[in-house]
Amino acid sequence: AGLFNQCQRRWRFRYVEKRSDPPGEAALLGTFVHRVLELLCAEPAGGRTTDRARELAATAWPETRDDGNFIALALDDDAQRQFRWRGWTAIENLWEFEDPAQVEVEATEAKVSATVGGVPFFGIIDRLDNTADGLVVTDYKTGKAPRPGDVPEKLDQVLLYAAAVEDHRGERPSRGRLYFLGNSVVETPVTEDGLEAAVGRFVETWDGVGKACSSDQFEARVGPLCGWCAHVADCEEGTTEVQVRVARGRMRADAPARTLLGL
Repeated sequence: AGLFNQCQRRWRFRYVEKRSDPPGEAALLGTFVHRVLELLCAEPAGGRTTDRARELAATAWPETRDDGNFIALALDDDAQRQFRWRGWTAIENLWEFEDPAQVEVEATEAKVSATVGGVPFFGIIDRLDNTADGLVVTDYKTGKAPRPGDVPEKLDQVLLYAAAVEDHRGERPSRGRLYFLGNSVVETPVTEDGLEAAVGRFVETWDGVGKACSSDQFEARVGPLCGWCAHVADCEEGTTEVQVRVARGRMRADAPARTLLGL
């Protein structure tokens, strides 16, 4: 649903045409951080220290280093050190929000299959916690915190997870929260009104997917992210967007689309 709302054309390339859509550096960084935090939460509560997290990061690193998608980035030694440092900084920032040793972890990387608003739903919850006021859905983010106007859209993810948990387990979580491991926490209570709104938007997106598939009309939503789309060379609108942004000096030098388009 998130990718469809971001760009219908890219959704078609990935899910209809089954094209390869390799993760970029930011996504691989997120995978590395998530893996270390998953390992940390599997430790006995008293052992969830920064020293132990550092050891786990060293243990998990070869998994990322040897991944074909990471190798394809062709990062030199200095760039790899910067990658690892950014990852460790994000991991260490968890202690700015909480003491992991005090968290009662119910599950990590929890797969949930459910029916939400009459629509099949599958998701993987980063962490499900037991607290005094009930279950809490926690999702880690290694990117920047959203602008205030984008917060409701970002919270839809944890609210949909909460709806799926309720459908699957018969217990409604009390809260959902996003840990932006750079600088902030975004949290919301799980209320009937909040769930209804999030599920409504999810159903609306599902209906949009059906209509787009029936008509074979997938609109390209152009913007800065075209610079990081693996399919930009096969998208007329995306190609034009990147060319214009490069000409105006509004496209980052490390945007992969510049290489794909010879810019």
